[in-house]
Amino acid sequence: MSHRRIPKRKAVLAGAGAVGIAAAAILLPQANASQSGSDTQSQAGSAPRTMSAASAAELVSQLGKKLGEAYGGAYYDAEKQQLVVNVVGDNDNVAHEVNKAGAVARSVENSTGELKSAASTLAAKATIPGTAWAVDPKTNQILVTADRTVSGERWDRLETAVKSLGDGVARIQKSTGEFKPFLEGGDAIFGGGSRCSLGFNVTTQDGSPGFLTAGHCGVAAEQWSEAANGQPIGTVQEATFPGDGDFALVKYDDPATQAASAVDLGNGQTVAITQAAEAAVGQQVFRMGSTTGLKDGAVTGLNATVNYPEGTVSGLIQTDVCAEPGDSGGALFTREGSAIGLTSGGSGDCTQGGETFFQPVTTALAAVGAQIGDGGGGGQDDGQGGGAEENGGGAADDGAGQNG
Repeated sequence: MSHRRIPKRKAVLAGAGAVGIAAAAILLPQANASQSGSDTQSQAGSAPRTMSAASAAELVSQLGKKLGEAYGGAYYDAEKQQLVVNVVGDNDNVAHEVNKAGAVARSVENSTGELKSAASTLAAKATIPGTAWAVDPKTNQILVTADRTVSGERWDRLETAVKSLGDGVARIQKSTGEFKPFLEGGDAIFGGGSRCSLGFNVTTQDGSPGFLTAGHCGVAAEQWSEAANGQPIGTVQEATFPGDGDFALVKYDDPATQAASAVDLGNGQTVAITQAAEAAVGQQVFRMGSTTGLKDGAVTGLNATVNYPEGTVSGLIQTDVCAEPGDSGGALFTREGSAIGLTSGGSGDCTQGGETFFQPVTTALAAVGAQIGDGGGGGQDDGQGGGAEENGGGAADDGAGQNG
C-alpha cells in the first residue's frame, strides 16, 4: 500500500502492504468503474425493488422521518439487494407506506426511540472500559459487546444494566479480544514518535489541500511527515478523541500539493473516491490498512459507542471487517468509490475475527468544514497519469511513543 501526493512535482509517499486476495477478487474488477447505473424497479407495483446500498441509505433517511414512532430501524439485505424497514406493531398504513416506497416492511417490537433511550441508560449505568454497544436492526435490539477485560464486578454491573432495560431490548456478547485503537506497526505518516495513516484526501474550508485521519493520531502529534524524523508535510488543524468521534484534519504545509482523491489498493490498482456517503447496516464495505492490506466485510451497526481505555467515543460505525494494530486511521469505502469511514479501533485480528469501529466520514467532514476531493464530484486529479498512482486512503498506526 502507498500514500501519494504531488507537491509541485510528482512525489511519492511510499509504504508497503499486501492486498487481501479475497477482497481484491471482489473489488478490483470494479476499481475505477463507471459510477453510473440505477436501481431496478420491480414490475409489480408494490413489490420490493432492488437497489444499491447507497440508495437504501438515502431511502432510510426519508422513511425514518415519515414513519415517526412506528419506525424501528432498517437494514440492507445485500443478497436480495433490498431495504428491510422495521415497523413497530402491525400498522397496516405504515407498512403500506414502506412497501409503496419499494422497501420490505417487517413487524418488530422496539422503536428507534425506545432503543435510543435504552442506549442512553447504558451510557449512564454501564460506561465501562472494554464495552461497546450499537443498535442491531436485524434483531431489533441493542447489541452490547464486552471484551476479555470485562469480568467480576464490572461484568456484574454490565449485566445488571442490560437486564434493567427489560426483555428483548438488549443482549450481551463476549469478545475474545480487547477494545483499543489500532495504533502500532505499519507504515504511513509519522509524528511525535507515533505512526499513523492518511485516511482520505480532502479540500479544506479555505480551499487548501488536506487529509483526514484518526483523531487519536491528531492528538498524539501536531505535525506529520512521510518518514520517521522526516520533514513535516502537514499540520493538524483539528482533532477529536475521545468524545463525539475519532477524527482529525491535517492540512498540507505546501499549498501547491495536489492530493488526488483515491484509495491505492497496491499493484497499480486504485479506486477513485468521488463522494462521502452514509453507511447502511448490511452494506458491503472495504478497508485498506498498512498491516493487513485490503479486507472486506459488512456494516453491522450504526451510532455505536465504544468505551476505550482512553475514554468513550460515540457516533461510530460497527463492522465485522477485521483489522489489527497498524490499520488505525485507514480508509473504509465502497466499490463504487464512496468514502464511508476512518478506522478507529476494535478487538480481535484477521485470524480470529472481531469487531472494528469506524468514524463516519460524513460527520468528520461536517465537523471540520472539509470536502472530499474537489467538493464531492471527484478528485482533484483528472484520473490520468499520476492520478492513478495517488492515494487518498490507507492505514494508520502508532509507535512506541503512543500508549494504546
